[in-house]
Amino acid sequence: MKLKDGFVLREVAGSYMVVPVGKRTAEIPGVIALTETGAVLWKLLEQGATKDELVSALLDEYEVSADQAAADAHSFIEKAGAQGLLEE
Repeated sequence: MKLKDGFVLREVAGSYMVVPVGKRTAEIPGVIALTETGAVLWKLLEQGATKDELVSALLDEYEVSADQAAADAHSFIEKAGAQGLLEE
């Protein structure tokens, strides 16, 4: 799984924002706010991480159950896909 090109992750005053650049600004005018967890997942998706790798990263980074980590990763992937941020 991989994110489409044309988006950059920025941290501004402790907040995480995904900013479209170039032609992506026509598709998504504005920025997308992410939580710290979302930023962790975003960075992994930039590298083409699988869903299992996302779940493992959440388990390593946070004190959550495997079920919660899987649900969070699934939710993030679904939302990113619905917003057109993932390559098909």
